Amino acid sequence: MPEGADAQATAGGSAPSTAKTTKRAAAPKAGAKPVGTVALIGAGPGDPGLLTVRAVEVLRAADVVVGSLELHADVVARYARPDAERVDTSLAGSSDTELARVLVRHARDGRAVARLFSGDPFLAGHGAEAAAALAKAKVPFEVVPGVSSATAVPAYAGVPLTSAKAPEVRVVDVSAKGVSWDALASGSATLVLLGAEASLASVSERLVAAGRPASTPAAATCNGTTTSQQTVVTTLGRLAADAAPVVSGCTGRVVVVVGEVVNQRDKLSWFETKPLFGWRVLVPRTREQAGTLSEQLRTFGAVPEEVPTIAVEPPRTPQQVERAVKGLVTGRFEWIAFTSRNAVKAIREKFEEYGLDARAFSGIKVAAVGEQTAADLRSWGIVPDLVPSGEQSSAGLLADWPAYDPVLDPIDRVFLPRADIATETLVEGLTALGWQVEDVTAYRTVRAAPPAAPIRDAIKSGGFDAVIFTSSSTVRNLVGIAGKPHTTTVVACIGPATAKTAEEHGLRVDVLAPEPSVAALAGALADYGTSLRLAAAEAGEPVLRPSEKRPSARRRAK
Repeated sequence: MPEGADAQATAGGSAPSTAKTTKRAAAPKAGAKPVGTVALIGAGPGDPGLLTVRAVEVLRAADVVVGSLELHADVVARYARPDAERVDTSLAGSSDTELARVLVRHARDGRAVARLFSGDPFLAGHGAEAAAALAKAKVPFEVVPGVSSATAVPAYAGVPLTSAKAPEVRVVDVSAKGVSWDALASGSATLVLLGAEASLASVSERLVAAGRPASTPAAATCNGTTTSQQTVVTTLGRLAADAAPVVSGCTGRVVVVVGEVVNQRDKLSWFETKPLFGWRVLVPRTREQAGTLSEQLRTFGAVPEEVPTIAVEPPRTPQQVERAVKGLVTGRFEWIAFTSRNAVKAIREKFEEYGLDARAFSGIKVAAVGEQTAADLRSWGIVPDLVPSGEQSSAGLLADWPAYDPVLDPIDRVFLPRADIATETLVEGLTALGWQVEDVTAYRTVRAAPPAAPIRDAIKSGGFDAVIFTSSSTVRNLVGIAGKPHTTTVVACIGPATAKTAEEHGLRVDVLAPEPSVAALAGALADYGTSLRLAAAEAGEPVLRPSEKRPSARRRAK
């Protein structure tokens, strides 16, 4: 009985008797391991942000992830469980039959399997073959549609697929057999050609021979929707010759659009014209702190690369911070001041160790320096009572801190959890305002291990387009563990003190944030990138990233 008929009989009560007997699947043996499921997931064209909500849900629940670990590296890193087994399809075998065996074997072991396909699994993705094999093996499966390369890549290239003159679109996998070139060449329909990486010359020749004019506009996009995207605009007759340099270095798929709609790219290109598009930006911070800055850089088209320069460790003697936390709960302090995200993290960990939560802060005033520090407190359920209205620093906090008033303030003590290398500015300032300060080492900052050799080489040889410094310590530690950035690398600093340290280390500071925040710093670097792009356009020169310029183009500050 078909699956739908069986379901209908169950829903409507007993099925009517018939002359035929229906063969039902045998019930599983007692104690048999339940069969797992396989999800055939469309992983989109490359940008991890284009995954559907359902795809993310299934991927996060998967015990086994099967796919190209090179093409889907960002998707797997962002959404797959760290303990999920990875199966690289390039190692498992290239045929559909071999890959189907991998899926069936893991599912029969009772595991949830996620099979990743580029774009959509049922559109030039061999998903139908995998589904058929699973159905034959009686393994439950689900198809999770994905954003197709056929529509997403042209959109990221600034090429619409339809217009008033071209209302029809034809999507063709030219690597398949039986393509009707005569039908494709007729009319004014926009053509989206998939699988043409190795056959651009023959594809264009066949279309021209079938009657499509050689002068028809054409665009070839490589690594679409990623920050390594490149688009070549040409004509059908020149397609193979003009796109060859891009295609030869392409690590992903090539999507070709043929039709008059390509002419609109000059006005509609939005992705490849981002101010930092393709810039490789070094982010030397602690790993916990780099996420927000890296995400903001990505919105400007950059490729952030996080290199930890500082490692955060517990204090050597934890008794002092333990006593202070207990004093916080028993009402020993009037204020607690957090000057960094690491301080929030250290105290929160102590609270969790003791089985406490944000309710223990009841009756205590809380101060915070920095937008991210305040955000971390809010995520903990604590709204800061005092955040500097001006400069986000110890000096800015002191400017707004009230003097101790014995009438209004029942307690005169301030709990200050900080790093072991913190300056005395805040302690001295609070003491001058009449407060007693309990300055406690809540965590230690130590220099991180040197990065891998390829990273060190890229730093010294100009492989990075920019480096972002968010504190003086990141300058000192980066130079200490990896050496000085190359002269062509743009140096951006979060504030005057950090810029001064960079200059003391012989670096030329190109970008200074208008205010000491990571958002302002990322925006300032984007503005700098825009100015370089405009200057190149005005001079009639190609837009080059700093790493593509000659080493003599810039000089290190003396």
